[in-house]
Amino acid sequence: MLKNHPKSLWVIFLTEVWERVGFYTLMAVLVLYMDKTLGWSDSRKGTYYGLFLALCYFVPLLGGWLGDRIFGRRPTVQVGALLMALGYVGLAVSSAANVTPFYLGLFLIGVGTGIFKVNMAVMVGNLYAGKPELKDAGFNIFYMAVNIGAAVAPLIATFVGVTWNNYNINFWICAAGLLIASVVFRSGWKRLASADVRMEKKAGPAASSVAAISAAETRQRIATLVTLFIIVILFWVAFYQDFFGLTLFAERSTKIYKFLRPETYQFFEPFYIVAFTPVLLALFAWLRARRKEPSTPVKIFLGMVIMGLAMLVMVFASLAGGDKDANNMSPAWLIGTYFIITIAEILISPMGQSYVSKVAPPKIAGLMMGGWMAAIAVGSYGSGWLGKHYSDFAHHSYYLLLTGLLVISAILVLVFLKRLKRFSS
Repeated sequence: MLKNHPKSLWVIFLTEVWERVGFYTLMAVLVLYMDKTLGWSDSRKGTYYGLFLALCYFVPLLGGWLGDRIFGRRPTVQVGALLMALGYVGLAVSSAANVTPFYLGLFLIGVGTGIFKVNMAVMVGNLYAGKPELKDAGFNIFYMAVNIGAAVAPLIATFVGVTWNNYNINFWICAAGLLIASVVFRSGWKRLASADVRMEKKAGPAASSVAAISAAETRQRIATLVTLFIIVILFWVAFYQDFFGLTLFAERSTKIYKFLRPETYQFFEPFYIVAFTPVLLALFAWLRARRKEPSTPVKIFLGMVIMGLAMLVMVFASLAGGDKDANNMSPAWLIGTYFIITIAEILISPMGQSYVSKVAPPKIAGLMMGGWMAAIAVGSYGSGWLGKHYSDFAHHSYYLLLTGLLVISAILVLVFLKRLKRFSS
């Protein structure tokens, strides 16, 4: 799978694994911590959940600019990791009687995550400057790193819950994950120099590509990306129910076992991604060899449709008894839903980052990657806003609304498909 890929991808891969162990351990228990330890209502949980995720994905606009114009990619990544580690310590010392460190911790994690992740993604794209045909595959491999960390995290959270039944211990583990990520990244500092070149200093083919793009084409590329950003907002509204609506469904509607707790369900989606990404890469390679591989925009369209099917499954799960909040539902409903979500996620998230890397004008590559993440921010805030109303009406209606949003997003991709394909080859 890694044949012909840059060797320095391994540094990014391992750094991302450990950073995501920290972030997804937090995400596995965040709503549960606000619910069980802090005692907050669904409305208050939804507000802070949405604001936190929005911060994580709005800050990349700043992080992309810092990496593009001020500090470069590597120093910005290091600062982001430090801020996250400090934020996790804040959460670890918080409690119902001392909520201030919780607020401060979430803020530091949101800012740190934002400036970390955008520059990591841009560096992945930079590694493939001479191998554009491998860029989709490179982002899929990078996304595997994300999901190895994300798969380990809920298992850690489950172990902590079974052993100590204390969410704060998870936050100390999150901080440790960030420290390991920083050490790994620093060890590969020199090897990543080629992926950390600000555009005004580039020479050779990259500089030629900058010069070849006219002002008119630059505007067209930006408009194309903005079109995609607006469309994918609806996808992220549904996707981030993973850590809210689906977590509450696991807590209130699904049978609970000793080693299958609400936080444990966060394991399945990243596990599926790690297991099936190589299969999907092999399929795309086979299609590429026969000149039949779908374009990146078509992959994104398919992801929208499949995500809609996942939400439709939850409609049926709610009608079958989940609406009662009686812990009476088989875990198979959620496990199956996460499988469908996984296929959609593989087709949207890494493909979207790859698309931005292909289409963005090189001088503002970081800013445009930040724009992609800002779209995620709007969608994730929307997921929290919608989550505030999780208990206000029947769950099947909640998931039916999400299904409808995904149908709209798929239609919009089809409407703008010609424009989206223009610069993505």
